[in-house]
This record gives sequence, C-alpha cells and structure tokens, in this order.
Amino acid sequence: MADDEYLHNLLYQVQSGEMSPDEALHEIQGLEIGMVTGIAHLDLGRMTRCGIPEVVLAEGKDTVHLIAIVTEYMCRTGRCIITRVSAENASALTDVCKNNNFVCLWNADAKTMVMTDGITPEQTGGIVGIITAGTSDIRVAEEAKVIAEEMGCIVRSAYDVGAAGIHRLVPVLRTMQDCHIFVVAAGREGTLPAVIAGIVNRPVIGVPVSTGYGYMGQGRAALASMLQSCSVLVVVNIDAGFVAGAFAARVASMVAGHE
Repeated sequence: MADDEYLHNLLYQVQSGEMSPDEALHEIQGLEIGMVTGIAHLDLGRMTRCGIPEVVLAEGKDTVHLIAIVTEYMCRTGRCIITRVSAENASALTDVCKNNNFVCLWNADAKTMVMTDGITPEQTGGIVGIITAGTSDIRVAEEAKVIAEEMGCIVRSAYDVGAAGIHRLVPVLRTMQDCHIFVVAAGREGTLPAVIAGIVNRPVIGVPVSTGYGYMGQGRAALASMLQSCSVLVVVNIDAGFVAGAFAARVASMVAGHE
C-alpha cells in the first residue's frame, strides 16, 4: 500500500470515529523512517511498534558511515545504542559526542556505547537476572545488561558461578528471587543454563558463548548442550547478548505490568 493511501485510510478512520487521534499517532510513529542518503534506512518506529529499540551494529560498518547513521539517529530520537564497537569506532564516536554535547556511556566489557542528549529510558518495573558461568562470558552478559537497562529494566547480575564450582550458585540465586526472568551465559560445555532452569520458577534464556577449544569449540558445544537440555529453557544464538537482553526485558516488563 502506498504511503499516501495508508495515511488517507488512517485519517478516514479518525474522522469516522473508528480510531482515536492518539491511536493514529501511534500507528504513524511506528512506521517512521530516518534516511541517511545512500547508506541506511533507520527504523525510528521500532520501539513504538515492537517495544524494542533500534540498535546500530558497528561491526562491519565503515567509520564514516557509522558516524552518519548515529548522528542522524541522535538528531531524530536523542538516544542511540551502538553494539560491537571497536576501539577505532569508540574513539570516533567519542569525538562525535564531544562535538555535539552528547553524553557518551561507554561499556568496555560489552563493547557497547549509548549516546544521549539527556533523554532517559522509561522504567517498566521489570527485573532481569543475568548470570555467567565464567569470567570469559562477561562480555556477552554485559551486552545483554546494557540492552535490558536501555529497555527500562532493573538488572541484577552475578558472574563466574558455573558448574565447575556449583556451590557458588546457591547464594547468588537467593539474592535474585525477585527477578522476573534470567539470562544465563556459558561457554565450553554450556551446562549452567540447564542447571538454573531446573532450580528456579522463572523463565531462563540460555546464551552460548564462543569460548572453549578443541572439538566443537567456539560455542558450538555450548549451543548443542543448551538445545539438548532436559530443563525447559529458551536458547539464543552464540554470543547473542543483544537478543537475550531484549527478549528478557520484554518478558520482564510484561510480567511487571501485570503484578
């Protein structure tokens, strides 16, 4: 359907009383696109439409293109999340913040940057627990944490409590009893998500991490183990901290809204 025909139908529905002006505004905002000529079509309405913010993946992008995309996004929304940020990109983006008086929130562990002109995420009341098996999994867990916090959730985190020293886990879970959902990151054989899913009465998202070596190394054994779990859990792709954090935040926020 052409844009003008779509808008005409929306206006007709408002005129006829089938839709309120606020409902029509929400529909229009959900389809808003920002243009970076010759480079990108920014999905500015994703948060309105899906409840998940548009996130700019820095990995693989030319630095000039990345700056153009981020600058346009900031001009239109006042807040921008960038993931998989290299040291080179981090330096360039920091300069953009300084030149435009933006606040730059850099997470070195997650390799993420949040740029803002002062706008803060609306709090939803959702609480997400994020746990890692080892310290090598922290980078993925921190990416999930950044995303969940950007989506308005409180995050409680605990790292390095894996199956090799399972006695470390119980005290951690006692401090996380108010969490609505858990994100559990593990590499090597990926045991921890299944263990936690067999203990807690909350949903668990397993995140395989690309650690480990030898046969089925680089996260493949962890992914296979989580997919074969006899405990009930959801599994995302290897190193998919963004996906895990966004999904967890959506669930936690929906649960909090019904409490």
